Amino acid sequence: MNASAPAPDGYYERVDEHRYKPTVHAGGAWDPGEQHFSPLGGLVVHAVERHLAARPGTGLLLSRVGFDILGRLALDECEIDVRTVRPGRTIELVEATVLIGGRPAVRARAWALAAVDTGAVAGGAPDRLPPPEGLDPWPLTSVWPGGYIASLDVRPVGPPRPGRTTAWVSTGLALVAGEASGPLASYVALVDTANGIAVRRPPTAWMFPNVDLTVHLFRQPEGRWTGLDTTVVFGGTGQGVTSTVLHDVAGPVGYAQQILTVRPLPGPG
Repeated sequence: MNASAPAPDGYYERVDEHRYKPTVHAGGAWDPGEQHFSPLGGLVVHAVERHLAARPGTGLLLSRVGFDILGRLALDECEIDVRTVRPGRTIELVEATVLIGGRPAVRARAWALAAVDTGAVAGGAPDRLPPPEGLDPWPLTSVWPGGYIASLDVRPVGPPRPGRTTAWVSTGLALVAGEASGPLASYVALVDTANGIAVRRPPTAWMFPNVDLTVHLFRQPEGRWTGLDTTVVFGGTGQGVTSTVLHDVAGPVGYAQQILTVRPLPGPG
């Protein structure tokens, strides 16, 4: 990118119907030459929603999205292929594959379920979080590098603690520059931040990247804020789990889980 050119106003720029080019804002935290998975996850949901919109009138809602990260997410052009695995009027399963350099880098499966009025029996959700307005911002760049982290507005509900943090996250950037995306895609584009807000050990000494992300929703999120009530657990044999209750400003919307591979960074020499 030309140093004098203005920074793009999105995490991706569209190349054609199925291909996207990541911008500097999608830069990863572990490696600046990689994409952070968070905006890429949102981009996958955006592609899935476009696929489902080609069959209007179904009334189905994306209710579960599971991502498997298959390899290095190079900061290069990516292609997203979406297909319906199990069509249906009330339940549908969609699969999306992200190709980078011609190789599968992410595979996702999304369940879309029928929208039915169940307000009379709704209940059991956790308490809502305090609103983000009035909370002090937290420069997450003090913990992590990368273009994606630098693009965020992070507002913790209380003091961040190792392995336990609750925070609101938002961004002023579009998911795809110059292109509208739905509330769910924009929301999911921030969910993978959860593993970075409640670190148990400094990322300068330990690696704990997630190899998956699974999002379950009992309500469709709305608004520009993603609320992350996150707990991180490390086991004794190199695995960890990041568990998050997901919120929007109206209350909880679902849950997210990430499995981690935990290992120390090699020391000098």
